[in-house]
Parts: sequence; structure tokens; C-alpha cells
Amino acid sequence: MKKDFSVKSTDALIIVDVQNDFCSGGALPVPDGDQVVPVLNDYIKIFKKTNAPLVATRDWHPPNHISFKAQGGPWPPHCIQDTEGAKFHSDLKLPDAAIIISKATDPLKEAYSGFDGTKLADVLNKAGVTRVFVGGLATDYCVKNTVLDARKLGFATVLLLDAVRGINVKPGDVEAAIAEMLRNGAEQATLDDFPETIELPPAGDSDTEVLAKKPLIKVATKKKARMRPRGKYKRVRTEQ
Repeated sequence: MKKDFSVKSTDALIIVDVQNDFCSGGALPVPDGDQVVPVLNDYIKIFKKTNAPLVATRDWHPPNHISFKAQGGPWPPHCIQDTEGAKFHSDLKLPDAAIIISKATDPLKEAYSGFDGTKLADVLNKAGVTRVFVGGLATDYCVKNTVLDARKLGFATVLLLDAVRGINVKPGDVEAAIAEMLRNGAEQATLDDFPETIELPPAGDSDTEVLAKKPLIKVATKKKARMRPRGKYKRVRTEQ
């Protein structure tokens, strides 16, 4: 049976680390990372219609963060607090009401998950959220850890497969990360899985009398296929 991904007030959209340093030209660019932006903008529109909470996490590193190579970590300096690289991608249409969660602010502690050392769980619980939809960067690091923590905390969790991209330091890292998320109870979805209600406009003057007697017909429609690259991600089969 097909899963219902209609957005409710008890749902939340979590956008993970769509920051300049993780996009083209940044200090630590995720391959094709920019491609998640227009897709996430479509999800933002869907969630805004129901006033469902929208969260954007961000790496907010001090200059001497433990994850940086100068401190013995694996990464070049990136997403340093109050720098251009730490800003959200300029084309990401975050609403004013978006909840911003800063993570990895302790110089001595790595934190890939949006829940690690933050108040994200409290924010979601206070808002009555029971299910989260997660997209962003990068699939095999911050997205994966955010999804796994959401599951540990008891949230129903949906990975937005068309709105994530990974680093893939080792070939197969992205596929392994997706498989791990699904094994731990996350579901997967794309824009095509979200119903959208539209109103049919009057067909013409000759229909005026009929329309006056009947309310406008609402039709559940699927999102049309976007004319933009979706990456190489494929839906993973899971047992039902």
C-alpha cells in the first residue's frame, strides 16, 4: 500500500547544512550540492501551506574547531561562524519563521547531527512534531546522523531522496548511508510522493450556472516531473 506523505501540522521539514561552503565554490563543496536548492524550495512551499515547522541546521564552527586539519581533523576549515561560507545558499528560500539550529559550536567536539548538543529535539517536541522530513547536505555525514538521531528520539523520519547529495569520500559511502538510515526505520520519498490539492478554474461562461450550484472541485494531483537533474540516487527496496 502506498504511503501517505500528506503534510500535517505535526510534521516538520529539516533542511541540513545547505551552506555556501558545502556548495559550488565553497571550502568543502559537496559534488552537485547546489542541485538540492531548487528541490528544497519546492518542499518549503509544501510545508508552508500547512504552517508546519521548518528547521534549517547549520555548521557554526569556531576557527579552531577539532574537525579542521590544523587541529588534527579530516576537513579543511569550513562554515566558520559569521563568515560568508557559513551563510545559507543565497537561492534557498527560507521563510522568516524558519527555526535556525547552530551545531558543532564547541571547538573540542565534532557534531554531525542537528540534534547533537542543540535544542532541536525540545523545539520539535514543544511544537507537537511527531514526524520529520530531512533533506540537505551531506547524505553520508550530517544528513545521515540527523536522520539516525531522529529515529533514536522516536520521530517518524522520512529521507527526501531527491533533496540530498553526498561527499562519497570512499566509493559506496552514499549508498551505505542510505541503507543504514532505512535499516534504522527511516522511510524514503521524493516530490512525486507528495499530493498537492489544486482548484479547477471555471471552464468558461457556459459553465457559470453549473459552478454556481457546485463548489469548485478539488483534485489531488502529483507533482510533475521537474526539468532539472535529480542526481544518481535510486529508491532502495525495503520489505513491507
